[in-house]
Amino acid sequence: MYDVIVVGARCAGSPLAMLLARQGYRTLLVDRSTFPSDTVSTHVLHPPGVSALRRWGLLDQVTATGCPPVGRYSFDFGPLTLAGAPGTPESPYAYAPRRTLLDKILLDAAVAAGVEVREGFSVEELVFTDGRVTGVRGGNGVTEQAKIVVGADGRNSVVAKDVQAVAYEDHPPLTVGYYSYWSNLPTDTFEAYSRPGRGWAVCPTNDGLTMVVGGWPHAELAEHRDDVEATLMETFATSPEFTERIRDAKREERIVGASVPNYFRVPFGEGWALVGDAGYSRDFITAQGITDAFLDAEELAGSLDEALSGKAPFAEALARYQSRRDTRAMPHYQMTLGIASLQPPDEQMIQLVSAIAGKQPAMDAFARLNSGVTSPAEFFNPENIGRLVSS
Repeated sequence: MYDVIVVGARCAGSPLAMLLARQGYRTLLVDRSTFPSDTVSTHVLHPPGVSALRRWGLLDQVTATGCPPVGRYSFDFGPLTLAGAPGTPESPYAYAPRRTLLDKILLDAAVAAGVEVREGFSVEELVFTDGRVTGVRGGNGVTEQAKIVVGADGRNSVVAKDVQAVAYEDHPPLTVGYYSYWSNLPTDTFEAYSRPGRGWAVCPTNDGLTMVVGGWPHAELAEHRDDVEATLMETFATSPEFTERIRDAKREERIVGASVPNYFRVPFGEGWALVGDAGYSRDFITAQGITDAFLDAEELAGSLDEALSGKAPFAEALARYQSRRDTRAMPHYQMTLGIASLQPPDEQMIQLVSAIAGKQPAMDAFARLNSGVTSPAEFFNPENIGRLVSS
């Protein structure tokens, strides 16, 4: 009997298992994959996520991979560009590590904390006793039991499916995105480009490569599916300067893509909980997935400790977890939905961007909004907007 079984060992599951084990809980972590292995990802770890790595003692391992720090975000709207610092004095940088490296670091940290890990373990179904989740059954016929089973197994979560987790604030996919890695495309900046009906971003990653991701409305998925690369190049052509840069670069790997549904799910019930994309998913366009997974794992670890230690009833502790998660994530979720619509900015946003262009403190604040350091409610507060415009 384990205290907790965590299903899924990537950016939400491994940190959660590690944090639980560090608190003394007997934890089993399973994943159908083996590690190191790749997965579709936006890669970007914004400064709040980097802060989590520092708290866990893992940041040095990520930087040791040679992944370059990113201390500048730029936002090219066509007529003008805003560029600023996305972090804080304590956490000034973002990183965009390859998932083959990041996920293995997280998994190894869980092992070092005392977590029992089983790679290549595919969970086929949950085990229920009197309506309560009490364990998991693997494809190899092995059954394991636990006081609590946590689904950290992504958008297609087996755990969420078996418990019939209720979705809310849900929206269908808004964009479809494709990315690859390019050599001879140097940058030390997270670059975002916005055009009507199109968007793309650029960020340095490991091995001297630069990740380039581009997207368009999900409604156009079938129209461009047969020639994605040509559509990407047509998209890049809306920036002559970037077209010139990428013309001299070389694509080193195949192009991969995905579309992402948008939802919150009720993240707990009798004997179970959800974390990361299993509990909350947003369009990739704001690249918040890894950072959200880290912060979500930390929040859930604290609530599970309250429940397992007897400090609070399970339902009470997990209800607070849901409330804190939604309070933190919902404003960025709503902002992400707006950006993912790929519609031209309204007149109010045009006026704001024009007013703060060239004002470094205001552009830094805009970068912190997009990195998740500042909440949209705080940024768009009329008093704050007044200060930024007059700065």
